[in-house]
Formats: sequence, structure tokens, C-alpha cells
Amino acid sequence: MSIFDGLMGNASEIPIKKIYSEFSQVLIEGEELHKAYKIIRDVFVFTNKRLILVNKQGITGKKREYLTIPYHSIIKFSKESAGLLDFDAELKIWIRGQAEPIAKDFKEDNNINEIYKLLSQYTL
Repeated sequence: MSIFDGLMGNASEIPIKKIYSEFSQVLIEGEELHKAYKIIRDVFVFTNKRLILVNKQGITGKKREYLTIPYHSIIKFSKESAGLLDFDAELKIWIRGQAEPIAKDFKEDNNINEIYKLLSQYTL
């Protein structure tokens, strides 16, 4: 996918070797990066132990929040596909102890299906 796709909200897969140096400082012993996806400026990272959501903040994106979600804390998740007049697909993840889900919007894109399958693989 192109930079334009990323700016428009389409998820694009990121090669693990491209993000390894950034995430090596937050990984614990025995933890491995499996898959990563970029959505606009945010990043979904799947490891063998947890889901890491990276929220890039500020104008430059240098400030970052790393949200760790252990797979066993995910109680449910859903995807809503894009419709005829609604071009956005939405992924929601409910975390134990939180009333509101984490919600991420995707433009019409098959990678929401890949992320949904990965959530299924790691949580079921």
C-alpha cells in the first residue's frame, strides 16, 4: 500500500524488521513480534504475548503512547464492515474492567479482516 493509503485510514502491514529496533526496548524475555499494521499514524503490533497499540501524538508524531493489552484481558471484539454509503469499517475491542471499547476506524480495506483474524487466533 502507498503512503496515500495510510493517510486515508487504510491499514497497511509493516515488515517486522522495520519496527524491531523501536519495539525491542519494550519486549520482555521470550516475547517475539509477529505482525504489525499501521493505520494513519497509529500502529497495531501483535506479539506472542500481547497486543500493543501505539498512538502517535503531536504534530511530529514523536510523542507516543504504548498501550499493552494482554490477550487474556480482551473479553470480546467486533468488526463492522463498510457499507454502501458508510465507507468506514470499524474495529472495537472490549477490555476487562473498561465499559467502553477501544475503537479504530478503517477505510474500506481487507486488512481489518486480517487484524480480526489475528485477534481471534490469539484470544480464542
